[in-house]
Amino acid sequence: MTTISLLRRTHTLTTTTLLPFLAHLHSFSTTTSTPTPTPTPAPNLSHRSQTPLEKQFETWTTHLKPGFTPSDVNQALNSQTDPDLAYDIFRWTAQHRNYKHNQTTYLTMIHLSLSGHRHRIASSLLDDILAGTVPPSTPFYNSLIRFCCSHPCLFARAFDLYKRMIKPKPVTTNQDFVPCCRPDLDTYTMLFTVLLRKFGKINVGYVYLNSVRSLTRQMKQFGVVPDVYVLNMVIKAYAKCLQLDEAVRVFREMGLYGCEPNKYSYSYLVKGLCEKGRVWEGLKCFREMREKNLVGTSSAWMALVCSLAIERRFEETVEVLRDMVGNGMSPDMMTYRTVFDELCRGGKGNEAIELLEEFRGKDVKMIDKNYKALLKELHF
Repeated sequence: MTTISLLRRTHTLTTTTLLPFLAHLHSFSTTTSTPTPTPTPAPNLSHRSQTPLEKQFETWTTHLKPGFTPSDVNQALNSQTDPDLAYDIFRWTAQHRNYKHNQTTYLTMIHLSLSGHRHRIASSLLDDILAGTVPPSTPFYNSLIRFCCSHPCLFARAFDLYKRMIKPKPVTTNQDFVPCCRPDLDTYTMLFTVLLRKFGKINVGYVYLNSVRSLTRQMKQFGVVPDVYVLNMVIKAYAKCLQLDEAVRVFREMGLYGCEPNKYSYSYLVKGLCEKGRVWEGLKCFREMREKNLVGTSSAWMALVCSLAIERRFEETVEVLRDMVGNGMSPDMMTYRTVFDELCRGGKGNEAIELLEEFRGKDVKMIDKNYKALLKELHF
């Protein structure tokens, strides 16, 4: 057999036998090494279990039948203990045609939000009201201001509501300034009260003093007659900032509004005058108060006693101090130290000892510890 015929037979054998076998092995190895992944079925979202909050929401929305009224919505809101669920119901009902929330539903929702410490929700609802979603009225805005004044984080919102109240409404005639809804005495009482809480420090009080001036001016502009409480707060604000001329002016104007000064009116004025250094005027105001059989506050008495002692007016000092203890009030240690120290500096050490013994028997709150401390500090 020739070489050429042998090569032909070998090629034929390879083509017909070996190549199909190798192809089979290649397909088998490919199949076993990379198995085809089986598709996983998609989850059926329609059969997902509802949360308790979703079940309650669905229950209450089914109770509100088509054509529900704000009264129905208000009843549903009041029945909720969860403010988040109540807010979901509030928003869901607002999306229905031919329905609009009124003042009652807004007040209920804001009350629930603040009770549940959801201040962001309450702030968002106030934004809607300020945008004009609800017609304004004085009782409605007073209720909102009361909510804001009772929560320090909404302090600024109280004045936003007040500005909305006095915003002029469009008029077609040649009328004067007409507010959107006229503030009343309750409005100014709440605003002055929340402002006076900021007057704990003098430097902070100066920041809000212009607000007190503006409110006082606008109160007169709208014809609101203040009562004793409001006028006392104005006097206190001026006295705290040592603006005594303005405080005295308001004090003298009380009779024009049919108000009689009470013990707080005199106390704020006496304390302010003494802190300003106008001790003689403070003593004169104090004696006017005592002539009316008004007792005053202990802080005013102690301010006057210390001021008189520093001025070395010892007769008036002892007179006021005895009157104070006689009316059941006890001076603090700082007041006693100021009086006795000034007496000793003025060469009246023996009088200081006698006075200390006198008040040891009269002042029921002077315990032995305080007596010994004061006695030890006396010097001649």
